[in-house]
Amino acid sequence: MANRILILPGIGNSGPQHWQSLWEDANPSFTRVAQRDWARPVRAEWVAALDEAVAASGPNTLLVAHSLGCLAVAHWAATTRRAIKGALLVAVPDPDGPAFPAEAEGFSPLPRQRFGFDSVVVASEDDPYGSVDFAAGVAGDWGSRLVKIGARGHINAASGLGMWPEGLVRLTTLKGYADAA
Repeated sequence: MANRILILPGIGNSGPQHWQSLWEDANPSFTRVAQRDWARPVRAEWVAALDEAVAASGPNTLLVAHSLGCLAVAHWAATTRRAIKGALLVAVPDPDGPAFPAEAEGFSPLPRQRFGFDSVVVASEDDPYGSVDFAAGVAGDWGSRLVKIGARGHINAASGLGMWPEGLVRLTTLKGYADAA
């Protein structure tokens, strides 16, 4: 059975030039997890939407999360009994940091227990929403491999990454990715 790849954008959703949107447009096996409210995220709703998407997708699922989507994955992983293959977690924001959006409700405290699936955390040296030290800390706690990619801002459309081929390479390092191809 082939894998499904679920895209989990952050607050505001990922616009048309964001690498997540470009990946989704180019790959029919990539599906965006829809949220009721992209502008005023509520953790319980985001986690429930993720759980529903994983239930529909099955255990051969890979998650591709950006920013607040990463926090939704962490909260989901702390409570779910569902199995997935792995997660690529890009630009993990610090929910207790000074730049964290006030309109995002319930994402702190952030669960720090080890995930029951393979994962990679990708961090930028100059991300305004989460430091490399924060990313290293959560990666260690979650049992994730940490990849530092230099100064790339929030690793979003403003970073000028386009299709972000390096990110696709990181996705292929997850266990079970070959089943998705």
